[in-house]
Amino acid sequence: MNPHKPTLLAIEVSPRSDHSISRKLTAEFVRQWKAAHADGSVVFRDLVDTRLPFVDQSWIQGAFTSPATHSAEAAEAIRVSDDLVAELKAADHIVLGTPMYNFSIPARLKAWIDHIVRMDVTVSSTDYRGLLTGTSADIILASAGDFSPGSPVEKYNRASGYLHQIFSFIGITDINIVLANRERAGDNGETALESYGDMLAAAATRKHSGRAAQTA
Repeated sequence: MNPHKPTLLAIEVSPRSDHSISRKLTAEFVRQWKAAHADGSVVFRDLVDTRLPFVDQSWIQGAFTSPATHSAEAAEAIRVSDDLVAELKAADHIVLGTPMYNFSIPARLKAWIDHIVRMDVTVSSTDYRGLLTGTSADIILASAGDFSPGSPVEKYNRASGYLHQIFSFIGITDINIVLANRERAGDNGETALESYGDMLAAAATRKHSGRAAQTA
C-alpha cells in the first residue's frame, strides 16, 4: 500500500502582488512546507486571478435544488463552487494568506467562503456538523495595526475570530493563526520575514491532524 502523499492548498488574497506582505509570508510558509514534505504537492488558488462571482439567484438555485432541474445559468454558477469544494477536499493542509481590511476580511475572500460553505456538501444540514475533517489550516493575517493580545484595539480584530469560526464550521478544527501586526504597505517584506520567519517555519512543519499524518 502506497503511503499517502500530502497536498497543501495555498490560498492568496492580496491584490498587491510582489508588494504584498501576506504573499511574502505565505511564500515563506510554502517554502518551509515543501522542505518538510519532499513528497508533497502544492496547489495554488489566487483569488485575485480567479475573480469569483458573488452568490446570486442562479447560485442559490444550483445549491438548493436538484441538478436535474438546473438551468444553464444555475449549472454554471454552482460548477464554480463545486470546483472550489473539490480543491478544498483534496487538501491535507491549507495555508491562507490575507490582509485585514477595516478589521475584517477582503470581499474576494468572503466570496470564496460563500462558495465553499455548502449545506450537505461541507456542512450537515441536520446537525450543522462540519464534513471536512482530517484537514489542518494555517491562517496568515497581515495588518497595519497591532491587534496582539493586550493591545488597546485587540477587540477590533474581527477577522481572526470569523475565519476560525468558518473553518471550524466546515469541520477544519486544527487551526493556527499567525497574526502579522504593524505591517505597512511600503515595507518590502524583509522586516516581516525576520519577525515571523521562525513562527512560519514552526507552523509549516508542525504535526497536525491531517490525512497524511493519520496514514503515515
